[in-house]
Amino acid sequence: MIVGDIVNLSEFRNDPMSLTLEQFGIDRLDPQQRQQLMELIWDSIPDQVSFTPPEWHRRELEQRLKTAQADPNATEPWVDVLARLLSSS
Repeated sequence: MIVGDIVNLSEFRNDPMSLTLEQFGIDRLDPQQRQQLMELIWDSIPDQVSFTPPEWHRRELEQRLKTAQADPNATEPWVDVLARLLSSS
């Protein structure tokens, strides 16, 4: 299945999501490296490719919206967050 650090993807043609973090060596990356990898993967998807988020994303967004609407004072405007982040760097 694995030759050196290379994953033999031909074994996973029917179910590529059966691959594990360990098979790709992702488990050996620190959190910053994992974030960089996610950004690289996300940026590699062409803009023309239609993307439909999974159903659980929609449910999560709906729940977060309900939570925010239930207590509008619990949130902080994005411009305030951005200003705070920029001033601390």
